[in-house]
Amino acid sequence: MKAQGYIGKIGRIDLSGRTVEEQELEEHTARMFVGGSGLGAKFLFDETDEHTEPFGEDNPLIFATGPLTGSVLLNSNRFEAVTKSPLTGIFAESSGGGYWGATLKRAGYDALIIRGKTDEPVYIVVQDGNITIREARELWGKDCFAATEMLKQREGKDAKVAVIGPAGEKLSRIACIVTDGYHGRALGRCGIGSVMGSKRIKAIVVKGTRPVEVAERAILQNINKQMVPLIKANMKGMTDAGTGSGLEFSEELGNLPIRNWYQGSWKAGAVKTTGMTLAKTRLTGNYHCGNCIISCGRVISAQGGPYDGIEMAGPEYETLGLFGTNLLNDDLDAIIKANELCNRYGLDTISTGGVLGFAMEAYERGLIDEKDTGGIAAEWGNSESIIRLIESIGERKHIGWLLGEGVRRTAQKIGGNATEFAAEIKGLELPAHDGRAKFTAAIGMATSNRGACHLSGFTHDFEEGAVIDDLGTPALTNRFTSAGKAENVVQMQNLMGMMDSLVLCKFALFGGLTVNPMIDALNAATGWDVDREEFFTSGERIFNLKRLYNTRLGISRKDDVLPLRMARHRRGGGTHELAPLFEMLDEYYQLRGWDEFGFPTKKTLVKLSLSDYALGGNHRDS
Repeated sequence: MKAQGYIGKIGRIDLSGRTVEEQELEEHTARMFVGGSGLGAKFLFDETDEHTEPFGEDNPLIFATGPLTGSVLLNSNRFEAVTKSPLTGIFAESSGGGYWGATLKRAGYDALIIRGKTDEPVYIVVQDGNITIREARELWGKDCFAATEMLKQREGKDAKVAVIGPAGEKLSRIACIVTDGYHGRALGRCGIGSVMGSKRIKAIVVKGTRPVEVAERAILQNINKQMVPLIKANMKGMTDAGTGSGLEFSEELGNLPIRNWYQGSWKAGAVKTTGMTLAKTRLTGNYHCGNCIISCGRVISAQGGPYDGIEMAGPEYETLGLFGTNLLNDDLDAIIKANELCNRYGLDTISTGGVLGFAMEAYERGLIDEKDTGGIAAEWGNSESIIRLIESIGERKHIGWLLGEGVRRTAQKIGGNATEFAAEIKGLELPAHDGRAKFTAAIGMATSNRGACHLSGFTHDFEEGAVIDDLGTPALTNRFTSAGKAENVVQMQNLMGMMDSLVLCKFALFGGLTVNPMIDALNAATGWDVDREEFFTSGERIFNLKRLYNTRLGISRKDDVLPLRMARHRRGGGTHELAPLFEMLDEYYQLRGWDEFGFPTKKTLVKLSLSDYALGGNHRDS
């Protein structure tokens, strides 16, 4: 039996045997794990063990939609990819927008689970309840934009394409998956693109026209009616200037990465590279994901110099920060070019910017030189070198091969004191948010199941900032105290787990979406009677299942840390503080129902109906 809001089918693809099967999505499973990353985590846990290799045939690559994906609800056309990360070696998830997720659902599937690998490059077509595997020899080696155009010529203009570039093909551990071509939306984090490359999948094409049935369409339409004026009023800044509109304010707070997280402030650089400057000088248009009126996507044209006339998707906040101030680079056109190259090669801009910041500091400190870099002077602010280094990573040449392994492996290979300025958590490079500037970010990133992630808690803009009235935790009025921080992070992580499973765009929170309308939307889609307690219990269950996946791989309190630079160095500028992480962790673990080592207790697992996932002696009775 299936609930409304779901197709009720999962497509299983075995590339080794070139077989396709269908599996029913049972309503009990859907209600327990919802969809998106929750459903993906359930399948990943069930179908792997501690011996599964990220590039192995038995590591599944899972794409999952949620009960709201493809519905009329605003900001709901999203999907999640889940696998074991080749970058971190632990749980991996990445969220995608655009149009691909809703089209997968309209093509007849709630999720795809891809196992095995093939000797020859292939692409997969999902259309109206049918899945076919087709040869992709002519596509292999093409960048993401070129491959997308070729596939649209083959499969039709209405086809939606998720594709990898040369970086994914060559198994760069920071490779991503790109959808929507030139208006690229990336599943950026954790190196998921290289898992796709290891299976020799160039692309997954979806085409579908079937409507998504929901129980109470009118309720979803009424939520939209209430949300539209709020979004238009509250999100004008993001519509006008994109996610980079807050970059200059972030610099003032001491939140923006500057010189590989070492320098406290660089106002002039932030002013030159903020989204506001981008909008005033280079913006030519906007684009949006399906069912969205925010239109945060930028169509940008570079001006003058070697990048004159480049026009495509503009850089987001993270990209502006990590290719800009993080590298002491105030050349906005070079940042536009860097973003374009990453989209073409299929590289995560966060990890790429992070590893370049690390490389520049290693170069400055004499740990690497031009013999290592292939003749590139990896100097701070050298925009030509930034572009050449990205090309070397995308093509995996010279030092680009090593940098494509990510910051942690690169630091270990270089040796010396390199690990002391390697900005990563659990192997994942830091996003453009500093745990010294906002203490919820410190504990949120330290405990995130995929490593250095600001989105699994998404607390940074709700600390001395916006308030979710019906969240159930008090407003946080002082970013430099520990009071209330652990409670807020726990509740926000549970809420984000639900948003990543429904699947909803988190920017809707800035537009005025709150908890109660989410619950109403879930019930309207499915016909269920989920109340607030069940809603948050589901989010807590999903977060704990991901933690259990990681504890099975050896993750514990020793890994819930900040990078040494963020833990020990007072950067100055907008913050002179260091987050009292150990103190906050004690409270966090207690609220989570975890023991002092960070393992969920048996009592917690019973409460969350996860007893079957307990792992022997790692889980105490209380």
